[in-house]
Parts: sequence; C-alpha cells; structure tokens
Amino acid sequence: MTVRSIFVPEAIHDYMLGVSLRESPVQAALRAETAALPEAHYQIAPEEGQLLAFLIETIGARRTLDIGTFTGYSALTAALAMPQGRVVSLDVSEAFTAMARRAWAAAGVAERIDLRIGPALDSLDALLAAGEAEGFDFAFIDADKENYGAYLDRCLALVRRGGLIAVDNTLWRGRVVDPADRKPKTEAFRAFNAALHRDERVALCLLPVGDGVTLLRRR
Repeated sequence: MTVRSIFVPEAIHDYMLGVSLRESPVQAALRAETAALPEAHYQIAPEEGQLLAFLIETIGARRTLDIGTFTGYSALTAALAMPQGRVVSLDVSEAFTAMARRAWAAAGVAERIDLRIGPALDSLDALLAAGEAEGFDFAFIDADKENYGAYLDRCLALVRRGGLIAVDNTLWRGRVVDPADRKPKTEAFRAFNAALHRDERVALCLLPVGDGVTLLRRR
C-alpha cells in the first residue's frame, strides 16, 4: 500500500516525488516495511515528511514533539532534519514503536529520540508539570483524532511563541465535506477545523498534502 497525497492526481504525485523527494535509505526502508502492515494507512505520505523536515530546518528547530509515533517515520524525519536536536515522541503501542526503535538505531538517531509510551495527554501534562512550557520549537499532531483539540491546547503551552505546529489528517480523506458522513471522527474534524478558524492564538494554513495538513504558528 502506497500512502500519498490523495488530493493530487497520481501522475503528478509520482512526478513530484521524482524531482523533489530526498529520502534517506533508512526512511525508504521504514516506509516499505510499514506499507506491508494492515494499518499502513496510519503512515504519513513521504511528501508530508519532506514538508515537516523543511519546516523544521527553516525555523532552526532544536526540540520537537511528535504526538503519535506509529512506526517512527515522522520522528525519524524530524531527527534527521536537526542533527543537534532532540525529539520527544509519544505513543501507546509497544509493537509499532518496536519498528520505530529499530529504524532509529539504523539511522544513528536513537539517542536523540525520547520515546514515551502511554496516553499522549498524560505525557504532555507530565512535560508541563516538569517545567517544559515553551520548551519546544515544533510539534506534529497525528494521534487519536477525537483528542486533537486537547493536544493542540497542550502544544500551545509547550511550543514557544513563533514556533510551529503541524496537524495531520485535517481533510479526512475528503469526508469533512460530505454532509451524509456523520461519523464521530468526521464530526470531530469538522469541529476542530472550525474552532481553528476562529482561534486567534495562531496563524494558520491548511494544505492538501497527504490527507490534509494544517500548519499553525503560535502567536
């Protein structure tokens, strides 16, 4: 299963990757291994990873949050984009993150990724309790969808002013514009996106990359 930007025609997508994507051998191997999983659709598209790396390099990030590790591609991408930086990555799965650990070790970045297993809200609250407010330059939210609003609130406390937050899946495979789709996750995204539009704490831009990526800059 190939994960790609679903709002871009396949031929354009393939051309775009051919002339733009720069991916390490470990990233490519992890992506291929993940594609064989039944849950492969959890993986971000490679061009989304490229966008995250570009943003991390652009702002000179040194500490990033990765909310939703899965098999580790986004945390790996962040670590490779900031050779002197550290990533705090959060997940609840020992099985998926075992794949992540192997990939991080193969890439030589394992010592710079702090993996915390447990409910992400608990881990974020623990960071705040430990005095980490405004201690991060960048955050990526890609975990359980119904908690996105709570994750964002924590990130706005943990990410410094002027820092960036990227939020995955905000177009939800186009279901957000289907009035017949009243499923809880779809409704959660509609509510989240509408709240973001009104949120003066951030500047925002929603891009049709991957399954929709909303970029936020903390004001």
